[in-house]
Amino acid sequence: MNLKWWRSDAAVAAMVLVLFLIVWLATPVIRSLESQAYDVAMTQIQRSPSPKISVIAIDQQSLDNLGRWPWSREIHAKMIAQLQQGGAQLIVPTIFFTEPQRDRGLDFIEKLAQQISGNPEAYPAQLNDNVQVALQNLNVDRLLAEQIGAAGNVLLPMMFSLGEQAGEATHELPEFVMRQEIEGSGDAALGIPQSVINPVLPIAEIGERAKGVASLNLDPDSDGVVRRIPLALRYYDAIFPSFLSLTAAKSLNIPSRQMSVNFGRAVSMGPMRFATDPDSTFLPHFYANQHGKPAFQMDSFFDVAAGKIPASKYRDQIVLIGATAPGIGAALTSPVLANNAPVELFAHNLSAMLSQHYYTPMRWGFAITLSLVVLVALYLAVILPRLRAKAGAISTAVILLTLLLMHYVLMSSLMIWLQLMAPASLLILGHLALTTKRYLWTEAKGDQSANESAESNRMLGLAFQGQGQLDMAFDKLRRVPLDDSMMEVMYNLGLDFERKRQFNKAESVYSLMAKHDAKFRDLPEKLKMAQQMSETVILGAGSAGGTMILAGGDVEKPMLGRYQLEKELGKGAMGVVYLGKDPKIGREVAIKTLALSQEFEADLLEEARQRFFREAETAGKLNHPNIVTIFDAGEEHDLAYIAMEFLQGEDLTPYTRPAHLMPILEVITLVKQIALALDYAHKAGVVHRDIKPANVMYDRTLGVAKVTDFGIARITDSSKTKTGMVLGTPSFMSPEQLAGKHIDGRSDLFSLGVMLYQLLTGHLPFVGSSMAELMYRITQQPATDPRQYTPKMPAILVKIILKALEKDLGQRFQTGAHFAQVLAKLEVAIKGVADAQSSNGT
Repeated sequence: MNLKWWRSDAAVAAMVLVLFLIVWLATPVIRSLESQAYDVAMTQIQRSPSPKISVIAIDQQSLDNLGRWPWSREIHAKMIAQLQQGGAQLIVPTIFFTEPQRDRGLDFIEKLAQQISGNPEAYPAQLNDNVQVALQNLNVDRLLAEQIGAAGNVLLPMMFSLGEQAGEATHELPEFVMRQEIEGSGDAALGIPQSVINPVLPIAEIGERAKGVASLNLDPDSDGVVRRIPLALRYYDAIFPSFLSLTAAKSLNIPSRQMSVNFGRAVSMGPMRFATDPDSTFLPHFYANQHGKPAFQMDSFFDVAAGKIPASKYRDQIVLIGATAPGIGAALTSPVLANNAPVELFAHNLSAMLSQHYYTPMRWGFAITLSLVVLVALYLAVILPRLRAKAGAISTAVILLTLLLMHYVLMSSLMIWLQLMAPASLLILGHLALTTKRYLWTEAKGDQSANESAESNRMLGLAFQGQGQLDMAFDKLRRVPLDDSMMEVMYNLGLDFERKRQFNKAESVYSLMAKHDAKFRDLPEKLKMAQQMSETVILGAGSAGGTMILAGGDVEKPMLGRYQLEKELGKGAMGVVYLGKDPKIGREVAIKTLALSQEFEADLLEEARQRFFREAETAGKLNHPNIVTIFDAGEEHDLAYIAMEFLQGEDLTPYTRPAHLMPILEVITLVKQIALALDYAHKAGVVHRDIKPANVMYDRTLGVAKVTDFGIARITDSSKTKTGMVLGTPSFMSPEQLAGKHIDGRSDLFSLGVMLYQLLTGHLPFVGSSMAELMYRITQQPATDPRQYTPKMPAILVKIILKALEKDLGQRFQTGAHFAQVLAKLEVAIKGVADAQSSNGT
């Protein structure tokens, strides 16, 4: 056995890697570090909680004034009545009403009522009335149930126990739970929701009156910290939303039928999609205290009940009610704070869901982590041994800092959690081991042999270069420290690469030289030329090959189908757009392309292809002066393309900025054209579904607008039409489109109204800080008065805009022709006023 190998850096690195893998995969040490790093990063990330959430706390003050816990349900009923009168959007107690509550005197009163009913003549009528009132007031369960039913907006929690199911369900769930059941789809091998057993339900009388009942689970990780929250749970063969996802859905008016689980990947609520772990849990953001104040202000239950805090404060709010007093319920720990009451944690979770403040584990996260571990191991075995102690320490510190910054930036900017403590731990352990070994065994010998090794590499490199083996020459010469003489050697090597037209390798040589002396001879010019010559554009590079263009090179222009590609025009919504030419008839066309296999995974490839060609199929049926003309469509290798009319001008996006608005008359004329184009399309049975400034091209010199991008249009009389499909740009979507309902041309006219509003004011009529808030404003609140941004806007134009933005389909413009007719009348009136003013002026 060669004992010298065991003394090598590679052997030390290998031993460190084996030890690390044992610790990583067989013990919880590294996993604990990952969790701690996650918690530390979250405490440094500042995000604003949702303003729609209010918390009413059953605190010590409330217990002191209203009596010890548990309270009579009459108290809860009165609070629900107050909040209902105050206009709360949703009332969400986190209190479990699982046991009947019976007043001690109720038995006596019930017997007395029976006696009176058996012989009513023997008792005064007033006594019977008083007994009935007493029965009603003492039956507090019924009192609470009736108030919950009257409010109509109360959600109640239940409880499951986590556990694997065996055999058939031992408890049949009542109808008020079963109606919340949601669908699951996809590959169950990727993961399914957590299994639960032993349901603990609210009493039937109360649960039947609630708007919804679901399981409230706040289960900590193995270290006692609550990080993952379930969005769906599996009770035998049925899947139910958790109390958190049910509350979020009800606050957005999303019915249970529009909620679903994509196994192992996501939970969907209408148009919103939440990426999850395989067991349908997600990682919400927890809001750290700001300036010493908690993220959510908690009002005392007693203060609200006594009227010190008016119930009107909670108008349009999601009101959470829960215990915070010591001794009621278990205190829980979150990543940012210890000793949280369950209602407080629930507020954090709900805000994270409504504001979409949650962290997504990367789909290939473990593979990426493992790859980084391998790269760190290679760095320890190959690169670090070649560096001096100081350079090695700097290099390791930079890599470690990069890993830590990457961890923080991914969480703070992209809301992605990538576990990087494993490669960071290996880096630290490996560096300590190798530097210790180097100090003990190799540092002294390294100084002695450095000069000999450099000279040996120099001689070998020159020999390989003389034999024309340039790659091997570069491999040896790059190991030699650069000085003036070596710069000449490397310069000649770069010239040799150029002669062989290996410009990318010449660029590598010149880049290495530039790190030593960027002004050496004509090095800047050489480097720039090599970079230009090494850049390529590859079209349709599939299994059958493709066409290559060398930038700056004198080569034949590529062909796509029967079209010759002239130049790139820009990036479209689904791919690159080129200027093309039909050589046979000399027609210039715009060619929209999509490299299918590069942009989509295999399971989504066919759907992407169908959607791409749907634009050609749909728009190809339309022939109107204000709709872009489609000439051809095809597919070559894995590159799909559509050839369409080449339009002069630009889209309308630049004209939506406040500083670049067009005159009112020009906007009216422009929108009138679009309304007529949509009327034509709607009569042909086509609904565009994505009307917005970016999808309208405008040639201002000719005053002609053309509608483009029918990529997500639906043919309304086709058997392929589906309800519940939500496609389009959220800010321009109609209320019925957001709700996933069946839509018709009036939805396009709503979007056109939004675009008219933006072109005239430079602002959108509905804005929100999150997707949830934007949806709520579009579906529930009126548009902002456009005169707030454009005070001189004619009153009749304001009425036209607001009619187009009506939430009630029956009150909106019914056809594009009607919309255009109204705009045409206004156009004539404005021109008449302008002509009159011009005549008076002359």
